[in-house]
Amino acid sequence: MPNLLIELFSEEIPARMQRKASSDLEQLLTEGISDLGLTYESSANFSTPRRLTLVLENVSSKSLSRVEEKRGPRKDAPEKAIQGFLKNTGLELSQLEVRQEKKGEFYFASIRTEGRKAADIISAVLEKTIRNFPWRKSMRWGESSLKWVRPLHSIICILYNEDGSKVVDMDIEGISSGDKTFGHRFMGNGGFSVNSFEDYTSKLKKEFVILDPSERAEIILQEIENQAFAQGLELINDPSLLNEVVGLIEWPVVLMGKLEDQFLSLPPEVLQTSMREHQKFFSLINPKNKKVVQFATVANRETSDNGSTILAGNQKVLSARLADAKFFWDNDLRIINTSGLDLWLEKLKQVTFHNKLGNQFERVERIVNLSATIAKIIGCDPNLAKSAASISKSDLSSEMVYEFPELQGVIGTYYASEAGFEKNIANACKEHYAPLGPSDEVPNSPISIVVALADKIDTLTSFWSINEKPTGSKDPFALRRSALGLIRIIIENDIRISLSDMLALGNRGADLKDLKYFIHQRMKVFLRDQSLRHDLIDACLSLDKGDDLALSVKKSFALMDFIKTSDGLNLIQGFKRANNILLQAEQKDGVEYSYGADLKYAEEDAESNLFYALDNEEVKIRSALEKEDFVDAMNSMANLRTPIDSFFETVQINSDIDVIRRNRLNLLSRICKLCLSVADLTKVEG
Repeated sequence: MPNLLIELFSEEIPARMQRKASSDLEQLLTEGISDLGLTYESSANFSTPRRLTLVLENVSSKSLSRVEEKRGPRKDAPEKAIQGFLKNTGLELSQLEVRQEKKGEFYFASIRTEGRKAADIISAVLEKTIRNFPWRKSMRWGESSLKWVRPLHSIICILYNEDGSKVVDMDIEGISSGDKTFGHRFMGNGGFSVNSFEDYTSKLKKEFVILDPSERAEIILQEIENQAFAQGLELINDPSLLNEVVGLIEWPVVLMGKLEDQFLSLPPEVLQTSMREHQKFFSLINPKNKKVVQFATVANRETSDNGSTILAGNQKVLSARLADAKFFWDNDLRIINTSGLDLWLEKLKQVTFHNKLGNQFERVERIVNLSATIAKIIGCDPNLAKSAASISKSDLSSEMVYEFPELQGVIGTYYASEAGFEKNIANACKEHYAPLGPSDEVPNSPISIVVALADKIDTLTSFWSINEKPTGSKDPFALRRSALGLIRIIIENDIRISLSDMLALGNRGADLKDLKYFIHQRMKVFLRDQSLRHDLIDACLSLDKGDDLALSVKKSFALMDFIKTSDGLNLIQGFKRANNILLQAEQKDGVEYSYGADLKYAEEDAESNLFYALDNEEVKIRSALEKEDFVDAMNSMANLRTPIDSFFETVQINSDIDVIRRNRLNLLSRICKLCLSVADLTKVEG
């Protein structure tokens, strides 16, 4: 069975588009040939700035013949309907089969599709893929009607095996397929032909092109770390920058450069941000003082002067960029030394938060008021919390944040310290934005926790009040992130606070019931990622209407461990059986059996034993719940498994004696109430 190699060679593809484009090529091509009956064993995609590559192993030489059956109109249908079906299938009336079905006699057509050669199918699918490729942005060039992200120059499309290779013929707007490609733009020696994927990768490497992005990333990372280690420095890990740089080069050459002394006084975050955003440089720090002192850049070619000219040009541009950053920094410090943060706080009146929700100054006032109340609830000093909240957004008026918006909060901490605020208050400027992502750390100092909660409550309730909610994949105001941040702060800091009460502190115009439901849904998504089933979360959220998130999570994990045991699983089945019998009896009798069962009416040993077990374990369960020791509470519940099983095996609930029947139904009610005191087991599936 042959293998397939495809390469689409063009001008430079933007780095941010390459990974998705190579994946799209694989998906569209493999799905297309599979739909037409070709099979293959495995596939892999690769990309460089100038090429998208796909290789398939063991492609079938032709598609199998297929017979597709279609049901047509009834035999007594109008002639026009029958003729339309014949036209659609390409058959004669005599070639149709009549079958009897429930609704009458129907025509059936058997349409045979003969197998096609692999080359014919691949040619058709690849042409369709190229013409309809889902680029986010594309262009046309010359007189061609073809659209591609950048001008497409050549197409490799060959089927090959140990006997040799053959070009799959196709032509798109004058670009014919072949077996020829090109090496590095500057260091390569022109075009060359290939006859297999192994030949292709080997010749590319000789022509200074490393095809695999992961291999280029490994080379870059290892070389930077080696050169940094040799100088006693450490690389600041930046995966997103690495992914972008990998898409800018085909032959990585790492060069190290030093920062001028005049810039070393800038905060490391400023240096790193400026170098990353403007120059795509990696930052290297001195591990002793954590200051950024050097940088690493990745060139796309080797030079006779070992990169000296490239490095000199880069350093010249970098110095100009950092001079701007230093100007903003120095100017901001001058303002702080002159008027503190008051000038910036006043300027927040000119910074719009949302056209329906006012400006940032008004928002800060809301956050200050929220912080004072929340601080009292969780035991933090309200005055310190208000002080931190009042300056939390001050840096939005600074020149540094205007130039580098991604530094909001981070630079605010530096400025607050410069203005004379205590460290824990200054840190809240940065930490109240956290967590920014699922792997980001949550704030853990009381002041930062309070301001972070206030910020997120104000955000959520404010946007809910104007009905600006996330829809589908659209979330322009990052409300899902705010909700997840709120959840994680509460859970990971074990904050015992009522969600309903906390949300009620925010915007009074918000639909709090709907917002609370939204937060619960985000919590389920978050916990599902930690392998916690949604039904177990629901079972624990139901008890207090989901107000105590930290408590619900503790219960959920304890319940998850509980149902993994045979005792736990069987007890839940016993509870459901008891609950179903009880509900049916109450519906039938029109009464509620909840007035307590009496041991004196017990007739069977199993019945008496269940009374004793409930008396014994109920004390333990109540005590464990008061201590919030849910593992112990579940273990005590598990001890009820045997007496409940025995009760159902030997005792007839619906006794002929009415008082005995009522007593046994009240006993079932007691079982259900005790189990439901731990979690709503009716919501546990299975």
